[in-house]
Amino acid sequence: MLSSESAVIAETGDSWFNCQKLKLLRGCGYEFQMQYGSIGWSMGASLGYAQAVPEKRLIACIGDGSFQVTAQDVSTMLRCGQKTIIFLINNGGYTIEVEIHDGPYNVIKNWNYTGLVEAIHNGEGKCWTAKVLYEQELIEAIQTATGPKKDCLCFIEVIVHKDDTSKELLEWGSRVSAANSRPPNPQ
Repeated sequence: MLSSESAVIAETGDSWFNCQKLKLLRGCGYEFQMQYGSIGWSMGASLGYAQAVPEKRLIACIGDGSFQVTAQDVSTMLRCGQKTIIFLINNGGYTIEVEIHDGPYNVIKNWNYTGLVEAIHNGEGKCWTAKVLYEQELIEAIQTATGPKKDCLCFIEVIVHKDDTSKELLEWGSRVSAANSRPPNPQ
């Protein structure tokens, strides 16, 4: 799936920690933004990257909470005829925030994400969606996105358990939580 003709954009959060483990071939682009922790930045970045470098097949990994911030960018992606593959990781909330400071504000309203993208598509442009629950379904969705639907915007919603979190995010979250909870240091 990854080649010198592709690029990866990893959203802030667990997508970033998981995408750090990818083995990229020479020439495969990779973009992430963790410095400011701007949740939702990757949809706009994916739109811009795919427009600027149309010869690369962009693969975007984004969480459901982040997607809710900037979902409307899918409309422009379709209008521009982009062929991005979007993996939406649906775990029911802001997992990165849960690991820093848990609370009811980190649980989000679940959307019918594939239905939303199909509604935005509205029969105009090339678009394919899939919702996957199991590994074999994911394998088949990737084969479809890279095969018969390679000239489409492909949106693959991957349903995962809310506690399916990388050990790196768990460690990072506990460190940030500890730093956030210490008293201020007056100068």
